[in-house]
Amino acid sequence: MKKVCISALVGIIVFAGVSCTKSPYSYVFDDMEELSFEQKDWAQALETIETPESRFTAINAIAKNLKAKNKTKTLIYFLTHQISLNEQDPYNAYWLLMVANEYLQAGEKQIAEYYLERIVNTYPDMLIKQQSLHYLCLQNLVKITDNQEKLISYYTLLLNTLYDKINPALAYFSLGQAYEKIGEWKLAIQAYNEFVKLGQYDIIIEGIPDSFNYAKRLVDYSNSTKSWVYESLDELVRTVRIAVREMDFQTLERCMSKVNFVTIAWNQEASNVSSQANFNLRTLMSGGYIRVGENLASFSTNNEAYLYTSGWTQYTNVWYLYFKKVNFPADPEIHGTWEWAGIYYGEKK
Repeated sequence: MKKVCISALVGIIVFAGVSCTKSPYSYVFDDMEELSFEQKDWAQALETIETPESRFTAINAIAKNLKAKNKTKTLIYFLTHQISLNEQDPYNAYWLLMVANEYLQAGEKQIAEYYLERIVNTYPDMLIKQQSLHYLCLQNLVKITDNQEKLISYYTLLLNTLYDKINPALAYFSLGQAYEKIGEWKLAIQAYNEFVKLGQYDIIIEGIPDSFNYAKRLVDYSNSTKSWVYESLDELVRTVRIAVREMDFQTLERCMSKVNFVTIAWNQEASNVSSQANFNLRTLMSGGYIRVGENLASFSTNNEAYLYTSGWTQYTNVWYLYFKKVNFPADPEIHGTWEWAGIYYGEKK
């Protein structure tokens, strides 16, 4: 009888121990209201299934329910824990993307950046709803990072591995901008050159309304002789003033900038300018005496200057010759020098 009682007691203890054992996944179904039973079923399944596909289904279902209930901390813990439990899971990159998205939505950009970089640097690419996982990561990374070296890496990856999925013109221009900001002018101009060759004249880039001409100017400066620049504004204006008075069109043509020489009316859109190829000074000076102002216009600045002239035969009688300081840090020898950059037609109103 005593033996039987001891055996029965042991059985009761074992049964009690088994029945009271808490699931290691109880945190995914606690306080989940109407989703508690579904979560519990998926959690129990997760403890027994072995194939990657079945495991993906269970993890994904649990994660979606946690997301639906705004259980952000629980969701992040659950996903990162699953990655640590099975580091060879082929879907780990997908779970990391979900984690990164949670941090992005919470405004934690630096933490999100860590997970997105981890995906790109550690895991092979895969398709998520017909979209490249690396593409999704890199598109987010270029938006959230302020580090120019990292931006260079991201845009280079996009161009080298996902060229057909992106707008290469935008990527090349952005790559040029990143190189420019760290002073790598040779590489910046190479990137701008690739951008210009694509010929997307109407591309819109935030902060740089005339991006095509911006890049083309740098490329053209790089490829030019730069022989028309003058060390000082006074020397340039004096040379041009004398050449105008003497009808010396050859000197004037030599002084004209060979990069983006602007011929424009004061009220004309800056992006809608005349081509220097159609600009013939010999013809325009054939009408008679050209008068030149003794001083620069009062609205001239430290970086731009205007010289009044009148007596021209085409477009309008009055021209303001436009001079500007050269902004080309890629070549310190000409950066900060002066050039005759264009003409404004008519009186300034």
